[in-house]
Amino acid sequence: QVQLVESGGGLVQAGGSLRLSCAASGSIFSINAMGWYRQAPGKQRQLVATMPNYGSTNYADSVEGRFTISRDNVKNTVYLQMNSLKPEDTAVYYCNARVVGGISVDYWGKGTLVTVSS
Repeated sequence: QVQLVESGGGLVQAGGSLRLSCAASGSIFSINAMGWYRQAPGKQRQLVATMPNYGSTNYADSVEGRFTISRDNVKNTVYLQMNSLKPEDTAVYYCNARVVGGISVDYWGKGTLVTVSS
């Protein structure tokens, strides 16, 4: 089992920056990938960025070039640096950890709210 705790959300003006953090605990060595998803009001949850243990990062087209995902394996933490924020980035951001063992299992944090004002 994996537990995820996000932090760093808040209110920011358009064009500003925020850095989200997600600390993983539990069976951290079983994690194959970590990432960030978001859900805007009235919208479906969507991928923001993912970073597998091995391989390339993956960004949504809407955030590529503005957001950067990184992982600190010593701290068991994944970060999302968000720059040039836009009002449409407003959403609850969820940390994700994926465990693959015959079948893929996703673990989720409770989310952190990011509000970008115009």
